[in-house]
Amino acid sequence: MPVTPLRLISKSQNGVGAFVLQCKRMEFNYCDWAGSSKGMNSFLKHHLPKFAKANPQIEITVSPRPHKHPIIRSEYINGREKVICVRNLEHNQILQKAELLRNSSGLKLRRVTKPVSSMNESVRGIFSPFHGTGYAI
Repeated sequence: MPVTPLRLISKSQNGVGAFVLQCKRMEFNYCDWAGSSKGMNSFLKHHLPKFAKANPQIEITVSPRPHKHPIIRSEYINGREKVICVRNLEHNQILQKAELLRNSSGLKLRRVTKPVSSMNESVRGIFSPFHGTGYAI
C-alpha cells in the first residue's frame, strides 16, 4: 500500500505563528595593529558579549584580519550575504551597524514605484471622490 503525502494547506509566512529572524550568522573581522580598528577592538571587548547574549539565535564569530580595515559580515537564511566596513567608527556606531544587519531581511534594496503592492491589481483604479458625477444633497 503506497503512502500518500499530506497536501500543503497553507504557506507559512514570517510573523504568523512564530517569528524567524532572517540573520543566521555574523562575523566580526578586526586588526590588532591598525588604528582604524580601534573602535572595533573596543566593541569586541565591551559590547559584543551583551549583543551575543541578547541574540542567541545568531551564530557570532570573531576572527582577525591582519592589515585590513574592520568589517562586519552577515549571512541570511535566503543565502545572501551583506558586508559593512566599519573603519574609524566608534564602538556605539559599530553597535548600530550590527543591529542594522541583524534587523535586515537579506533582500536586495529596491526602489518602490507603487505605494501599494497587490497580487490582484484593481481594474477600476483607486477611488477618488473628485471623479465621476456629483452627489445631490
